[in-house]
Amino acid sequence: MFSKLTAYLDSIRARDPAPRSRWEILLYPGVWALGFHRVAHGLFRARLFFLARVVNHLSRAITAIDIHPGASIGQHFFIDHGFVTIGETAQIGNNVTIYPCVTLGGTNPANGIPGKRHPTLLDNVIVGSGAQILGPITIGERARIGANAVVTEDVPEGATMVGVKARSTLLPAETWQRDFIPYGTPCKEPCEPGSQRIEELAAQVSALRAEVEALRAASEGAGRKSAKRGETAS
Repeated sequence: MFSKLTAYLDSIRARDPAPRSRWEILLYPGVWALGFHRVAHGLFRARLFFLARVVNHLSRAITAIDIHPGASIGQHFFIDHGFVTIGETAQIGNNVTIYPCVTLGGTNPANGIPGKRHPTLLDNVIVGSGAQILGPITIGERARIGANAVVTEDVPEGATMVGVKARSTLLPAETWQRDFIPYGTPCKEPCEPGSQRIEELAAQVSALRAEVEALRAASEGAGRKSAKRGETAS
């Protein structure tokens, strides 16, 4: 039991540079929320639904994190800060990291997989602040969901998703194969496709300006030649 707790705290320390010791990590709301959830989930599986809800509400009041007792969560799950909502049929793999204000939410139960309203996050997924992952979709291993992205479709392994509606940045494989990148998106990569488009448009504007200047110079040159011919004729 103690060795498992130590391994869990060390896994958080490897992803968060803030704590100076394991004792600090024990005060994290995400750690408390996961502890409460383990109890609530056990009660839920035992069909003690009311007691599971009591533990869930107590956890939410203390941590500002709402994890439905029915959600299935793997090892070394880390919620950095709080204000996270995780729905009943959500499934979370190992070594998943979630930043503040994330929702693993549901959609119309008539859509998608019967009885599965919430997303599945496979191992080593990172979800940035404010992201909304909605519906019975699957987020592939080592995928990253950028801050404030809205994801409503399956995400392939290793993809980095940004924007509303979320789309892949198509980062090269050697980038996502790194052990861990905080906040879900690399800091020095062109994470937002819009920035690439802006650069392309700026280049086009520069080319058009050069063409305009060339046409203006040609027009002025033709005008001067015409004026000289007129003077010569007179």
